[in-house]
Amino acid sequence: MKQYTIEGMSCAACQAKIEKAVSKIEGVSSCNVSLLTNSMSVEGNVSDEDILRTVSSIGYGAKSLNDSVNNDILYENILKDEETPKLQKRLISSLFFLFTLMYISMGHNMFHLPLPNSLKNSYIGLTILQMLLAIIIIFINKKFFISGFKSLVRFSPNMDTLVALGSTISFLWSLYVLYKMCYLNSLNYFLEEELFRNNLKQVDYLYHFCLYFETSAMIPTLITVGKMLESISKGKTTDALKSLIKYKPKKALLVINNEEKEVNIDEVKIGDIFKILPGQKVPVDGEVIDGHSAIDESMLTGESIPVDKIIGDKVFEATINTSGVLLCKATRVGEGTTLNQIIKIVKDASMTKAPIARIADKVSGIFVPVVIAIAIIVVFIWIFLGRVDINIALERGIAVLVISCPCALGLATPVAIMVGNGKAAKHGILFKTGEALETLSKIKIIAFDKTGTITKGEPEVVNVEIVDAKSSEELFEIAYALEKNSEHPLAKAIISYVDEKYGKNIFNAVVEDFEIFPGNGITAKINGKFANAGNAKFISSKINLDDNKLKIIDEFSNDGKTPLIFEYDGKILGIIAVADEIKSDSKKAIEGINNLSIETVIVTGDNQKTANKIAKLAGVKNVVSNVLPDGKQKVIEKLQKISKVAMVGDGINDAIALVKSDVGIAIGKGSDVAIDSADVVLMNNKLTDVLFAIKLSKATVKNIYENLFWAFFYNSICIPLAAGLFNIRMSPMIAAGAMSLSSFSVCMNALRLNFFNMNKHKMIIKNYKNSNFIEKRVNEILNENIEEKGEIKMKKTIKIEGMMCGHCEATVKKAFENSEKVLTADVSHEKGEAILELKNEMSDEEA
Repeated sequence: MKQYTIEGMSCAACQAKIEKAVSKIEGVSSCNVSLLTNSMSVEGNVSDEDILRTVSSIGYGAKSLNDSVNNDILYENILKDEETPKLQKRLISSLFFLFTLMYISMGHNMFHLPLPNSLKNSYIGLTILQMLLAIIIIFINKKFFISGFKSLVRFSPNMDTLVALGSTISFLWSLYVLYKMCYLNSLNYFLEEELFRNNLKQVDYLYHFCLYFETSAMIPTLITVGKMLESISKGKTTDALKSLIKYKPKKALLVINNEEKEVNIDEVKIGDIFKILPGQKVPVDGEVIDGHSAIDESMLTGESIPVDKIIGDKVFEATINTSGVLLCKATRVGEGTTLNQIIKIVKDASMTKAPIARIADKVSGIFVPVVIAIAIIVVFIWIFLGRVDINIALERGIAVLVISCPCALGLATPVAIMVGNGKAAKHGILFKTGEALETLSKIKIIAFDKTGTITKGEPEVVNVEIVDAKSSEELFEIAYALEKNSEHPLAKAIISYVDEKYGKNIFNAVVEDFEIFPGNGITAKINGKFANAGNAKFISSKINLDDNKLKIIDEFSNDGKTPLIFEYDGKILGIIAVADEIKSDSKKAIEGINNLSIETVIVTGDNQKTANKIAKLAGVKNVVSNVLPDGKQKVIEKLQKISKVAMVGDGINDAIALVKSDVGIAIGKGSDVAIDSADVVLMNNKLTDVLFAIKLSKATVKNIYENLFWAFFYNSICIPLAAGLFNIRMSPMIAAGAMSLSSFSVCMNALRLNFFNMNKHKMIIKNYKNSNFIEKRVNEILNENIEEKGEIKMKKTIKIEGMMCGHCEATVKKAFENSEKVLTADVSHEKGEAILELKNEMSDEEA
């Protein structure tokens, strides 16, 4: 993605014009222009020269940021508020001359304020003085007029065009009135007394009722007031991003040959050793190699409690060391640090558009020309049909020009997205795009991975059952050899158990032909003999499991444990049961999501009984078990036929499903592949952040709708009123004041999102009208299951009489699974039934 700063934009019409022009360049696949940050992002195979030339040809300035060496400078350039100080100077100068002008034009006439004797009865002199003051104010605000008339000449008028036209027409009409006053005054030397008095009355009328020099000066001044308020409020919407940048440290204390040396942060390289003293910021991402301390990571995660760090733990740039001294090795520097990645994600998200913004974009593209046409029509209607004085008709046409506000339309969506993104980032939640922020608010179904998402992802060995092994040492030697090359959490649990019980690296069996079957198990040659480890289904395909072994496996599964069977040289050595507790906040998070009438589903590769146990503890409504990575994708595709689906996961095996879902949500402590595949990243390992993200997205989208409603309502009501609806006479000055406050109100409304509190936030939609329908459809879809190839299979429930015990269950289960049509069988003697997952249709008679 290429990035640029844009100069000269004044409203949504400018934004739409630039996007349209750049999108037409050959090789450009997408173009997004942000009125909020005055920036542009372009995707596609196109040169900077072509883009800069195109932007320049339509009257705007552009500067490439793609050669910037330091990303901090890039972000600071985009977010630096250079406009407000300029507007402030213009406003102060304009107000000084405007007050003088208003004193002369209104103060003397209405309130009889004193004037120099030479001007008291000189209407011509007073009018000329008003004209000169108006010219000064117009010159001070010349930017409106230069931009406005340039755009008009290019047949692409913008908001500045409306301001420039309104002010210029007021000025030119007043100039004509001044000419007429001078002409009438010159005739007085040749007229009789009665005609002389009539001319004086005309001059008096023209001076008091037909001059609009103060209007021509007031319009740009009031618009400048609005622009400054808008600029200040726009600046506040980027406060979250600015604060992230300000967190960045400038120096690092390197340790080189046992000597300490302070260097600039950009001099630190991967592998360098650096020291962090108490109270100092961590200069780059690294790993602790000596010492222990507590690190305040609140600026990254939103968690106020410092995190203890010991040897081997990771530390992150800009977090604060609160107590001890740490010696660390740099692992990520420059753009690769976690903080820089967060800044990039938040900034890039602010430059993307939510789908809802397309409504405003379409309107903005034609808004200004339509307003100009309306103003012209209004003038002619009042002159020819309303039969009013031409100055009243012009007044109404000018009011139409200056009261319309395309800026409110252009800012309605981006300001809310920027504030929403900033609020989320402070809480450790990163939305990669504006579309993800909007889509999450419409989610009706959420699918969760189990391990590491709902559970802690730190399983432990809880039971060891020796079967045919001579001793526990023989079982663990083979188990250690098989699992040491696997990254699966269950494998790590076994390795940790062996290391703790027997000591590290005590078993050194020779492993060959190692192969992983994701979601099933592992095969290898150990000391020249074949060995297998995995779930019951996988081991059953290698060796027959008798009733006693199946009974042990079922007992572990019924307790919510995951049994792993180890086979070596044709015999079952033993069964190791591993359990993974649910996170402390999982139940609260799921309960909150269920209360939003969102259907929850666990999609896991684990066995059905373990998955059901976890689902019951967490409060998840639906379960799909024994699913391989591509099978998760199939589940998502099926659920998407019902409604929009979000997927929450943390592992490599979740990446496909995260990409396929409408919104992929990755747990931040998960794999890099999962994080890269997701649309939303949770920096904390908390499931309640999913609930926070959903509620915040709903609040943000609600804010966008409020802004758009106000923008459309304001223009649809104020333009007719300014045109003289109900015969209301609106001064152009009042119109300019209303327009200047419109954009400001949109920005201020968006800033309310900074006060968003999940616990206090009340959702308007508590129950969807079609929630029962969605729940029913989800149940129907999930009555089917998925086998290795990801093909949807049928489920069949069979009532069985005569089963008395677990042995009966095992006998029936074995009989069913010996059938070619049965994939798996879940048998219960207590319920007197068997739930079959079928490869092919099976009649009741066959069962």
